[in-house]
Amino acid sequence: MKYKISEYAKLNKVTYRTVWAWVKSGKVQSELTTTGRILIVDNEVRKQTVVCIYCRVSSSENKSNLDSQADRMIAYANARGYKVDKVIKEVGSGLNDNRKKLIDLLNDKTVDVIIVEHKDRLTRFGFNYIKTLLAMQNRKIEVVNQVIDEREDLIADFTSIITSFYARIYGQRRTKRKTEQLIKKLQDK
Repeated sequence: MKYKISEYAKLNKVTYRTVWAWVKSGKVQSELTTTGRILIVDNEVRKQTVVCIYCRVSSSENKSNLDSQADRMIAYANARGYKVDKVIKEVGSGLNDNRKKLIDLLNDKTVDVIIVEHKDRLTRFGFNYIKTLLAMQNRKIEVVNQVIDEREDLIADFTSIITSFYARIYGQRRTKRKTEQLIKKLQDK
């Protein structure tokens, strides 16, 4: 296949000047057209990156949030230049390790990139294990909203555990406020 310098630069995620330097040094094969345009000859077959967006909410009460979560992730993917192949929406606890749609996604070796809004949308615990296993298969997870502060991340994990177990015991979802009060007391001490 033949590309203009600008197309080849975009395809390889480098600058126009870098490709021009490669042409000058002979690093890439090129040819000159009769009109004086330089075309890069690239015989490499490029595999299209398969991108999947995974969205999850904890309960059916939050189901309406799935669409807005998906819309935000699609906008992110488009801004990154990805073509989204599928969007998976699931309702289930982040502590549940038997979510069918997530398991199917992780087993689908054709998916190269999985995009999630937060780490906890994929799983509450074991995120780094999943990330490492996917990396071993030349696949990756992109987290849009990364937590920068480790302390904040630990508090969020602690909150999610208490909220989840409290809800199981008492069958209520209004436990978040009580959990936040408990954490505030712990932080003050």
